[in-house]
Amino acid sequence: MSVAQESDINVLETPLPQLLAAYRVELVDSSVTEADFFGAYVEHRDGSRVLSMPPGRPAFERDTAARMLLAQGLGLDTPPVPAALKVSVL
Repeated sequence: MSVAQESDINVLETPLPQLLAAYRVELVDSSVTEADFFGAYVEHRDGSRVLSMPPGRPAFERDTAARMLLAQGLGLDTPPVPAALKVSVL
């Protein structure tokens, strides 16, 4: 998918599997299971992208956290993360 096509994708409305495919992001289960950990977006030096999320979370929570992490990690123009949450960039 080209950059122009990617820019037409609505991060808040596109089904998550389509969103992950469009940005070539692999979704994997995280071994981190603390209640306050929602996931991590990682872009490797080779350009591959991984979204690591704790398994067993409610579908709405997982979907929402995935979208927030993708938007932040990809630098997409989206509303800011709610103040109650914190996204760290390492």
